[in-house]
Amino acid sequence: MFYDLNVPYSANEAHLSRTLAFISELGYNVVALNHSIVGKLPPQITCAIPDPLPFKDVPLKLEIRRRVTLTLTESYQNARLAELARAYDILAVRPIDERTFQLACSSLDCDIISLDLTQRLPFYFRFKMLSEAVKSGKRFELCYSQGVLGDSVARRNLISNATQLIRASRGRGLIISSEAKAAVGCRGPCDAINLATIWGLAQDRGFEAMSKEPRSVVVTAQLKRTSYRGVIDVVYGGEKPALTEKGVQAADASQGQGKGKTKQQALTSQKRKAASEAVAGADARDEVAAKPMSNREAKRRKHQARLSGSDAKEGATNGPVGGGGDTAPASAEGEPKESGVQPAKEAG
Repeated sequence: MFYDLNVPYSANEAHLSRTLAFISELGYNVVALNHSIVGKLPPQITCAIPDPLPFKDVPLKLEIRRRVTLTLTESYQNARLAELARAYDILAVRPIDERTFQLACSSLDCDIISLDLTQRLPFYFRFKMLSEAVKSGKRFELCYSQGVLGDSVARRNLISNATQLIRASRGRGLIISSEAKAAVGCRGPCDAINLATIWGLAQDRGFEAMSKEPRSVVVTAQLKRTSYRGVIDVVYGGEKPALTEKGVQAADASQGQGKGKTKQQALTSQKRKAASEAVAGADARDEVAAKPMSNREAKRRKHQARLSGSDAKEGATNGPVGGGGDTAPASAEGEPKESGVQPAKEAG
């Protein structure tokens, strides 16, 4: 897949339609329509590119993205970059001096660092600064249309600046875009790669600048908007589906039946619940009784029966003996026993 992430958006529908149709014929698959902002940001930030586009003849195989490019002139613009990024698919910044360029490479949260290479830049590119930006996921943009259609001064500055940028970055972290305001300024992917090869970029790096690197920009920008810190993306959160007309009627009917229950119905349901619990308890007891007796339990019961039998025998041997009448206790020693017959009196 080939990408062109810088096609200026035009309010002229016929002009923009012809440009997109020609880009699709050249073999591009993804195009980013660019809206440029210079100066102070508006109070209410909204996407200036309509979705969907106002004309219908958009090529079916062409994927449209929406991009905004902010020219860095004042430091107060940086405070609203997050709000600006939420309104568009891709956020690009364009520094104009060394201070804003260093700020864009180090601390600003953006996707693309775009430079106007047709102007004489007042600073030099350094590998350490560029590598720091590439490690953080930012990419540097080379736009060829202004050099192709511009005057000799613009062409000379473009070749000089592009050569310095390719040398300082060592061919890494670069993307090639057209920035064509008309269809005549667009070139095919192979032509753009050959043009970058003349500027000093290796052919394999040029192919990556048209396919791999811009794809990473699109994917990373999408993850920033839809995921948590660019790590976890919630594809489907299990949202409850919307109720249809039949579903709403069924829900209302079930609620009406629940509210119309009488006391007798509630009492009947309680009795059924109690009966089911009793049956469940009986089943549980039957399951316990049906379990086979363990050897330990059999020994315990046998020992208990043996003990109860021995206790019964001891009670039988220690019981009362005789006719069953109470006997008088024996008298103490030394005391005369009283006989039952008294002695007769002596005769006078």
